[in-house]
Amino acid sequence: MQLSSPVFQQGSEIPSRYTSDGDNVSPELSWKDAPAQTKAFVLVVHDPDAPMAGGFTHWLLYNIPAEMGQLKEGIPTEERFSRIGLQGKNDAGKVGYVGPAPPSGTHRYFFRLFAVDKMLELGPGATHRQVSAAIKGHILAQAELMGTYEKKSERAA
Repeated sequence: MQLSSPVFQQGSEIPSRYTSDGDNVSPELSWKDAPAQTKAFVLVVHDPDAPMAGGFTHWLLYNIPAEMGQLKEGIPTEERFSRIGLQGKNDAGKVGYVGPAPPSGTHRYFFRLFAVDKMLELGPGATHRQVSAAIKGHILAQAELMGTYEKKSERAA
């Protein structure tokens, strides 16, 4: 399974539009070559370099229908979408995407897509821990796209 984005490549910098320095909108993502047995997808965006135990989860999207292969830019921060799935709580305690905002240095942001063999029995607003527990033993394939970001210096007034 392969995960990609038209706005950044593996290992490259995430454009500021998708960060706290910009518009803080989710980037477009697409994927292909999922196993035929896939019932749903789960997307986790995580910064392992954040200065907190276990890193910082920026986005959780789960029960993405198996027939999907793309997420458009700017998914609204609503809990439930009839054709896209459910969103969990990021580590800021909010539902939906929160873009990169490293306090210092360059951080890595891992966009991980999991193909799973069942729809998760979770309501909207689940945490990273709950989603991880729910997919354990149900992952058919995984794809990863890593981008980096370093907070830009304060803009001139």
